[in-house]
Amino acid sequence: MRKIFFAAVVLLALAAPRCAAQFSRPGRSYVEFISRASHSDYVYKTGEEAFIRVEALRGGTPLEGVALYAESGPDMMPVQVRDTLMFTGGCVDIPLGTMDEPGFRACSFRFEVDGKVYRDMLKVAYSPERIGSLTPMPADFEAFWSRTLKEAESVPLEPHITPLPKYSTEKVDVSLVRLTVGKGGRTMYGYLTVPRDGQKHPVLFCPPGAGANRISPTTFYSEKGYIYFNVCIHDGLNPELPADEFKEAQKVADDYTFNGIMDRDAYYYREVYAGCSRCVDFICTLPQWDGVNVGVTGGSQGGALTVVTAALNPKVTFAAAFYPALCDLFGFLYGRGGGWPRFFANDAGNAHEAERNTLQYYDVVNFGRMLECPLFLSYGFSDNTCCPTSVTALRNAVKGPITVEVTPNSAHWRYGETNDRAMEWQKSLLK
Repeated sequence: MRKIFFAAVVLLALAAPRCAAQFSRPGRSYVEFISRASHSDYVYKTGEEAFIRVEALRGGTPLEGVALYAESGPDMMPVQVRDTLMFTGGCVDIPLGTMDEPGFRACSFRFEVDGKVYRDMLKVAYSPERIGSLTPMPADFEAFWSRTLKEAESVPLEPHITPLPKYSTEKVDVSLVRLTVGKGGRTMYGYLTVPRDGQKHPVLFCPPGAGANRISPTTFYSEKGYIYFNVCIHDGLNPELPADEFKEAQKVADDYTFNGIMDRDAYYYREVYAGCSRCVDFICTLPQWDGVNVGVTGGSQGGALTVVTAALNPKVTFAAAFYPALCDLFGFLYGRGGGWPRFFANDAGNAHEAERNTLQYYDVVNFGRMLECPLFLSYGFSDNTCCPTSVTALRNAVKGPITVEVTPNSAHWRYGETNDRAMEWQKSLLK
């Protein structure tokens, strides 16, 4: 019996490599493709023809005789052209035509191989340096926000700081902070992380993306030498609440992007914008602050609040915004892509005068005109959330120092390398 057992073991051992090879995972995809614009920077002049080239391999050989279905049209607008094209020698060129006015043109495509669908979307720019905002700048814009900030500053912050050892490390202290940022006891909660080295450090404020999601602490920035404060912008939304209580508290943010929109003084974002400025005031009271360097950074709604906070609070010395929302909000009123949350996208013909009056005071492009500190601005052309037309309008409105990082094929996300460059840019500005 032992001889039979050992013989079976030997046979299994010899068979194992063959079985592993038989069922091993492939090192790459059977179908691989890449899409790119005919200009390496995806930028054209108005009147210039553009096309997208798609190259595909099937098991390492050029794809042949497969249909590709493409749709194209102006950024965030209805499709104008539908094409059916064939791969030849592994390639197909999708004509995009041109534009007579500055803007972006989008192209979505798909093709199917062995029952699996492959798809992508790219956008190209036409004379983007000439894209201007369609949202007016109110004559009393700065006076309105000066008055708003004075009202917010009249309310004591009353910071309540609770150490959180469960999140802290040997190098970083983590605390939960509650601030009173507006009248009626309006509060913001956030996580404060501070290096445990007894030294002075720059401060970095991070406003959140859209929604009323639970924020989390991170020690990443404090390990890099920053005092870091990331917050939730909604009144009383404590991220340390139990799940059922947090879900109930989230209701304060229901439909918040439209809450009070008919009155510029009652609009939800008024206290949010002012509250973010007050958060900067708070971190500049910390004894560990170096007394000089104040940064703001965020993406999407957080990118919008980054620009707004930097424009409103003169303490800010640098800002890094990624694909900011709330830019060029009047875009859809004029048949052009506008920024998140895409006001007037479906009812441009029924836009209420009061809405338009209010949004002029909250459009991030108008804050960009006021910005004086250096700005790092990063976005991708393939973004359908904060579309490139709207972010480019902000880019062109900024008169102060600006460093732009565009990755044409990225959407509502960014590469790790872009984060690395932003960090190096911030570091270069520290005094």
